[in-house]
Amino acid sequence: MNNSLYIAVDLGAGSGRVFLIGVAPGELLLEEAYRFHYPPDRRQGHLRWDLQGIFADIKAGLYVARERAWRLRRPVVSVGIDSWGVDYGLIDADGNLVEDPICYRDDRTTGVMEQVFERTPRAEIFARTGIQFLAFNTLFQLFAHARSSIPARAAKMLLIPDLINFLLTGRTVTEYTNATTTQMIDADSGAWDHSMLKGLGLPAGLPAEIVPAGTDLGPLRLELAEELNLNGVRIVAPATHDTGSAVAGAPLEDGWAYVSSGTWSLVGVELNRTLINPEVARHNFTNEGGAFGTIRFLKNVMGLWILESCRREWRERGLEVDYDVLLARASARRDSTALIYPDDERLFNPPSMTAAIARQLAETGQTVDDDPAAMTATVLDSLALRYASVIRTIETLTGKPINGAQIVGGGSQNQYLNQATADASQKVVLAGPAEATVIGNALVQAVAAGRFATLAEARRHVAANISQRRFDPRQSAEWQERTCRYAEIEARFDKG
Repeated sequence: MNNSLYIAVDLGAGSGRVFLIGVAPGELLLEEAYRFHYPPDRRQGHLRWDLQGIFADIKAGLYVARERAWRLRRPVVSVGIDSWGVDYGLIDADGNLVEDPICYRDDRTTGVMEQVFERTPRAEIFARTGIQFLAFNTLFQLFAHARSSIPARAAKMLLIPDLINFLLTGRTVTEYTNATTTQMIDADSGAWDHSMLKGLGLPAGLPAEIVPAGTDLGPLRLELAEELNLNGVRIVAPATHDTGSAVAGAPLEDGWAYVSSGTWSLVGVELNRTLINPEVARHNFTNEGGAFGTIRFLKNVMGLWILESCRREWRERGLEVDYDVLLARASARRDSTALIYPDDERLFNPPSMTAAIARQLAETGQTVDDDPAAMTATVLDSLALRYASVIRTIETLTGKPINGAQIVGGGSQNQYLNQATADASQKVVLAGPAEATVIGNALVQAVAAGRFATLAEARRHVAANISQRRFDPRQSAEWQERTCRYAEIEARFDKG
């Protein structure tokens, strides 16, 4: 058992990775076996995911990972799939995909929240689900789908990792941590809120059975096991929401917040029970399910999507976009940084991110020159100040002080942002692991297999076998001025 390997498939909103992971005593083996890309494309009137293409790449990755395990002469116990949340696909009674899933960045949910609130008040939805309001939540996507007519042959709705698990095993189930992101789960019972769905005119039979993280879904379909040479390998549902896996893989200390930093940034704390009240609703925090009975109390922040969108534009204009060069040049700047509110909905998916930023800056009487380093500093300083603001709000809402912040995910490698977060929050920051999501995916599999008795034991194993970088807060008049200036900007744009 100690020598066993686990395969973690991590699907981001545009790219995926397949990792081979070992957690023998004194070991944290992380080998990326396969990486692939799948940007959504516009078909049949919507921005859609090519599910069959994604599945073909997953199979290719599983085969490569299996070959590597064979060369290591170590057995593969199980496979786990995690992905981004909220997007779903529909299958018919014969298990056929009705249509390719629509991407959450599609515009079909524009104005839909207000239509939903006409039937069920916003306050009631939050009291029932404890989930933050985002225009792309599954609840609003499904309402928009029903408004335009859900195909009559649709029998089940499965979220993206559930669809992959169905293709791998034939089981139609939805894992709990990802199910909570739909805003369709009763926070008290952990079951689908059929009463709310009925009141909104949504098909009651579409949601699938809910299973907890760590559920053994069974072996691979026989034909797939033979094709991939993975006979006897089980499919285990980890925390199938990628943030759920990232938090599971974070070596969190008691009293610390986490920042899962990537395309999106998720800033929160781990609780033992939901925290639902009018103040939480006013600040639009969420109570998402975590692995093994925990709650991810957090807030979405736009994240490095803003900078990546700028870099794409700069690249098209022939400007310098090397990440390390941009960070070095941003660090060397000595002039005052312009600041933005990162969660402005106009930054969600604009035709031009740089133009959208310039418009917001103009509204607050600020400008930033055309130098990518200046814009990089603006984006990263603003993200750090937003993280700090969210952490202070968490302290107020929970009534408990936060001692530091654990930054995990790809963004944990951004030393500029890490130090800026420490300076803005005046709290110690620990950065790493960068691969928290695949680590958490594998840890849940390892607990299910009996390698670890509890997730806490598994996290201690991770902490003992990784190196983290510490960033201590620096006090300066410059950051005090930025904090005051940012607070005014946030007060102007923050809608909760």
